[in-house]
Amino acid sequence: MHTVAVAVVEESGIPLWELYELSIACTVFGIRHADLADPWYDLRLCGMKKAAPAPGFSVSTPHGLDALAGADTVIVPSVPEACAEGGEDVPAELVEALRAAADSGARMVSLCTGAFALAAAGLLDGRRATAHWQHTAALAARHPEVLVDDSVLYTDDGNVLTSAGATAALDLCLHLVRCDLGAQVANQLARRLVVPAHRTGGQAQFIDQPVPQTDDDSLGPALQWATSRLHEPLTVEDMARRARMSPRTFYRRLQQSTGTTPLQWLLARRLSRAQSLLETTALPIDRVSEECGLGTAANLRRHFTQHIGVSPSDYRRNFAGHRTGGHRTAGERELLVSRAP
Repeated sequence: MHTVAVAVVEESGIPLWELYELSIACTVFGIRHADLADPWYDLRLCGMKKAAPAPGFSVSTPHGLDALAGADTVIVPSVPEACAEGGEDVPAELVEALRAAADSGARMVSLCTGAFALAAAGLLDGRRATAHWQHTAALAARHPEVLVDDSVLYTDDGNVLTSAGATAALDLCLHLVRCDLGAQVANQLARRLVVPAHRTGGQAQFIDQPVPQTDDDSLGPALQWATSRLHEPLTVEDMARRARMSPRTFYRRLQQSTGTTPLQWLLARRLSRAQSLLETTALPIDRVSEECGLGTAANLRRHFTQHIGVSPSDYRRNFAGHRTGGHRTAGERELLVSRAP
């Protein structure tokens, strides 16, 4: 029987948001499905030394962290928020237990901020890894030897795997079942959990991606002017002329102020506009492309897939609001008002 040991970093006073990944691991590996695979997994909850009771949820862990070394798979579902934010180090007891488990040949897995624990143990050095997109910048800054990828739902580097946060943890756990027990078992389990067996795209479609802003007052009016004309074939020369600068000066000033080039800034604005239209209107893809200034539907699909990680159609299915009857959406009303003479 395949043993899965889950490292519970906090046994008492666990915040609600840190319970999510833990509950996913328990749901996937702790509930037996003998009709799908027999034997199923043997789940063990392994905790640190008993801490004093604190406000929050408590979890009973029959095993200590020393039991991680005897497992086939070790999962770190999360670390305390202070560890992810840099206010505290990952507990030394956990770091040593993870190193011992890896040395014993265990498959090492992190969910969301659990990547900070694997990184602290040196298990992600030179490896591609991910975490929730809100924490990937901190992970990369604190562990520059880790190849952090914030665009994917999970990574699989053989015996070391990491996932992004929240439901991406479920994606990785189903991937582990698929690797261990086969696609048919994983697909049937996904159906019971009422989730897709495999999701397309990566984290990019969920990341809040603000377009680079500028604090340069001389650029602001030109950029606002360009934003209101995204449906037009704008050029760097057009924006520079509006800012009353030479194209070279405009290019240099914008790059200094935002860290991006004029064409990159403009593309980011166009894609942001496309996302808004896909979410709030039922306009055909080719019309969305025209309205955001990307010309053809094929051009929109190419840029959208490259930068957002999914096709425009898939993005709309994931994020579009519901329409009722023949009423126009707020986005369509906004579009009509903006085009009014």
